[in-house]
Amino acid sequence: MLRDSLLGGRDLQEVLLESKTQVPPWRTNAVSRRRQIDRARTSGARVVSIAAPAGYGKSTLLAEWAATESRTVAWVSADRTDDDPAALLPVVASACSSFSPVAEAMVDDMRGVGAGALGRSAPLLAAALASTPEDFVLFIDDLHLVGSTACQDALEVLLARVPAGSQVVIAGRQDPPLLARLRARGVVWEISADDLSLDATDARTVFDEAGVPDVPEADLEGIVAKCEGWPAGLYLCALVERAGGDATSVTGEERYVAGYLYRECIERLPETTQCFLRRIAVLDQISPEACNALLQIGDARRRLREIESANLFLVPMDRKRGWFRFHALFREYLLDELERSEGAAAAGALHLRAAQWHEAQGAPARAVEHLLRADEPAHAAALVEEIALGMYERGQITTVRRWFEELGPAVLLANPALVVLRTWTAVLLGEVAEGEKWSTLLDEIDASVFPDDDRVQFESARSMVRAAMCRDGHEQLAADAAYAIEHEPATSLWRAQALHLWGSAAILSADTDTAGSAFAEAIEVATAINAPDTVILSEPELALIAIDRGQWKAAALHAQRGVEAIDANHLEGYPTTAFALAVAARVAVHDGDRERGERLLARGMRARVGCTHLLPFLSLRVRLQLAKAHVALGDRSAAFHLLVECDHLLRKRPDVGVVSTQIEEFRAGLAVEPHAEGTVPLTPAELRLLPYLQTHLTIAEIGQRLFVSRNTVSSQLSSIYRKLGVTTRGGAVERAVAIGLLGG
Repeated sequence: MLRDSLLGGRDLQEVLLESKTQVPPWRTNAVSRRRQIDRARTSGARVVSIAAPAGYGKSTLLAEWAATESRTVAWVSADRTDDDPAALLPVVASACSSFSPVAEAMVDDMRGVGAGALGRSAPLLAAALASTPEDFVLFIDDLHLVGSTACQDALEVLLARVPAGSQVVIAGRQDPPLLARLRARGVVWEISADDLSLDATDARTVFDEAGVPDVPEADLEGIVAKCEGWPAGLYLCALVERAGGDATSVTGEERYVAGYLYRECIERLPETTQCFLRRIAVLDQISPEACNALLQIGDARRRLREIESANLFLVPMDRKRGWFRFHALFREYLLDELERSEGAAAAGALHLRAAQWHEAQGAPARAVEHLLRADEPAHAAALVEEIALGMYERGQITTVRRWFEELGPAVLLANPALVVLRTWTAVLLGEVAEGEKWSTLLDEIDASVFPDDDRVQFESARSMVRAAMCRDGHEQLAADAAYAIEHEPATSLWRAQALHLWGSAAILSADTDTAGSAFAEAIEVATAINAPDTVILSEPELALIAIDRGQWKAAALHAQRGVEAIDANHLEGYPTTAFALAVAARVAVHDGDRERGERLLARGMRARVGCTHLLPFLSLRVRLQLAKAHVALGDRSAAFHLLVECDHLLRKRPDVGVVSTQIEEFRAGLAVEPHAEGTVPLTPAELRLLPYLQTHLTIAEIGQRLFVSRNTVSSQLSSIYRKLGVTTRGGAVERAVAIGLLGG
């Protein structure tokens, strides 16, 4: 394979992750930032923020600090593909694995959907860093590329637990949104553009190192004044002087100087070199192999060495110099030049070729990014269709949502398979408004105009969505599931799901024999194609059938398999895990393992947050099993409150077959005995709010995150305090961690 020959058999994602966590080499001939580093290092601040526009030497400062640091060092170079907590947190954990075995062990557990990253992944990693016995410095460069609120909130949780003696140093083009809250707590040391500006003495070093030692002092001071101490501008002026130009003629404000200076630098280069620079600028991360594939040449390694030797803003990302990136401002200039000199179509063709290379190397997510920039929505949509399910399973929902938004409704509606995926994403995550919207759009698609094979395939996919949502009652659910069973062949990746839905239809009709056979076959098929969701949903069904028959030993085996599938696939927090956790909790308590039962029950209560009326029969049965587990633990009060949640769901989806009868029978059994004391569980809305109490977001800011009013947040916050028996945010977080509602 191409991947084997170029990367030694390693997946490109693995190679890129390694390059992101490698400390870049320090250019010892650069202007030293020792004074700023020493002040930040000795400040006592656990967080150091470096915020300045492009060209102020932020990365150079970080590299010098890392090279001269006596404490253990970890490094993260962020890029736009990390703007998703499920992508960013694994990179941070991987970087910290050099000094934290705990962080190393939890890299794969850093996935999380929705508030799961904030409620579990971030506090787990924060606890790992807080418990590290040795002092460390964690550098996170290019933080402005991960500006989503989800990433910023997760980072705030990490920064809150940095232990004394250690520091996290963050650098980006502007102040991160979380900085204001760090300032309020007095835990941050800031380095700004003013701190990084160069004076005439520094400029002399720049010109000397560029090979221009004879610039008169007055001219040098004039250049510094015109560039206003901007380091990149001064370096560019030095290159202009070295090439025979006149840097003193530069006029205009600092930002407008850049284009002129870059043009002065590269216009003196051979046209072949200029062309090479422009074209490889489409790559976020540059390697000889990527350049060779992009330009269909064979000597990229030599050319990259020449460019690096000429100090043309090519920054090595690892000490082996296998991966590089352009200085951000220079890359922006090159991309503008590419479109100006060769046209948008040529730039698009290069992005398309880059996409093909990344896909061939096992990095399809990066391929999607290039296809979007190539203005190839049809190709991008096809690739998103192919990889969206895997991205969902890895927790990278924020990225998938962004792709859907960038593709736009018109492209999605022109691709029925994407409408199916968009609907499933919302339904499985409990996103009610989006689920209702896209399921309606899915219903409106006229499949009669499709070719026969495409029509049957689409109708089968649509029937499975309809079956899961059960909007038209349990008999229609059975009909929809039957259609899918008939039309999903044994080779279909959706066959396992069709079997699970058929088994669910049988459960709602009290046909446990048919259900048992369907679930067993679903597990077999799902295991063969690595579809963990179906295994996680079907194993507890077999456990319940065994419980009803008094076969608790068999039930324990099935329940354990369900939990093992959750843990092995790192799917903690997904709504589809709640059922398996609830049933396993019941089995554990029955077997006398109360402690394990309580842990599983807490996990199930957290996961139920996304179990909404979009998946009615599953959401109802989750709550029924959770309620039974609470009763087994002696907490009948919590069971009553879960029945109230069931009532709300039944008002939206009243026809769920025998499930409504089972709920009423359980309710009647509870009513026989006097009401006992117990806990009042946090509602799903309160559980969604709970992770934000780890941050220093205001009530209004939390409301914006959750799309609810300030008054609603205040009311829910008071309820959380009352139920947890605390009076402060810190107390609520501490109590939530203790009972398993946050963190592990």
